[in-house]
Amino acid sequence: MIYRHHIAPPRAYTQFSHDIIRHPRLSSDAVRLLTWQLSLPQGAREPLSRTAERANIGACAFSRAKRQLKEEGFVHERRVQGSGGHWATQQLVSNVPLSAAEAAKLLGRMPVAGAAPEPVSPQVAPSPLIPAVGDPTPRLSDGHPKKDLAGNTSDQPPEPPVQPGPEPAVAAEPETDAPPEILSAATDLVAGFPRLSPALRHVPRPMHAELTRLTARWLEAGHPPSAVRIHILRGLPDDTTPVHRPGGLLRHLLREVPPVPEPTPPRPAPDPLPPTPAAGPRLSARLTGAVECQGPHTQPMLFRPTAGETLCPRCATGGRLADVADRGRRAGSTTTLVRGVC
Repeated sequence: MIYRHHIAPPRAYTQFSHDIIRHPRLSSDAVRLLTWQLSLPQGAREPLSRTAERANIGACAFSRAKRQLKEEGFVHERRVQGSGGHWATQQLVSNVPLSAAEAAKLLGRMPVAGAAPEPVSPQVAPSPLIPAVGDPTPRLSDGHPKKDLAGNTSDQPPEPPVQPGPEPAVAAEPETDAPPEILSAATDLVAGFPRLSPALRHVPRPMHAELTRLTARWLEAGHPPSAVRIHILRGLPDDTTPVHRPGGLLRHLLREVPPVPEPTPPRPAPDPLPPTPAAGPRLSARLTGAVECQGPHTQPMLFRPTAGETLCPRCATGGRLADVADRGRRAGSTTTLVRGVC
């Protein structure tokens, strides 16, 4: 529940219609802009933009409020030309909606700003000084007015006349008369340049013909394709430096063709080393004349024969009989030992 208490102001008040305050299609900014304008004293010429600035209404809100007031007929404006060709904007604010014809009649009675001659600022007024002595002369169409055409007024010494001579040689685009197979190989090599490094991925298509001619000169001179690729990879900057013009970098790297390096002569084969014995220098003297025993040994048995025998003295004299008897005792069986060769 809400209660209202009214106290009539003794001064500085304006009567408004409830239709303005309760208008369904006017925003709060539009109502405040309209009531502010209606509360101004008679004869005030404050524009709507100044009112919006004083009422703390932003630019977007002011444009929206002004458009609503013009659509509802509370604000009308027109552009008129006053004295001296100056244009002015007239704005009409009313407390009731007006049509365009009614607003035109009211605006027609208003004086146009600038109709009366305004005082001229002394800064733009013509100077009262006496003009220069002499008759006016027309402006020159060319040349410098203070230049003495009869002689040279420059402080610099006169330039010697230019003698006609042969035209300077212009660096022509490198040409080559390479055979078709070299041009074909150069074309394939240029097409593979973008795969060498990510910095060469964006080579302009119109430069492929020039790069092909430069690459063909390398192949014609005797450089293999691998040497061309290695030369380009060596000329690329490190990973931290971007390449903004990969085509120009390739042109710079391929412009000069170095001579083909001479093949390196093969090195002479080293002298063969004398064969070394398997057992080493110390064991060779000890094992001279030793042969391997043909008897049943777990590991190879070397001995030095005296009369060409193939069994070591142990195998020849029956030294293995003790081993056989030992195995028989372990098995728990009786073994008949026979003297003789095992």
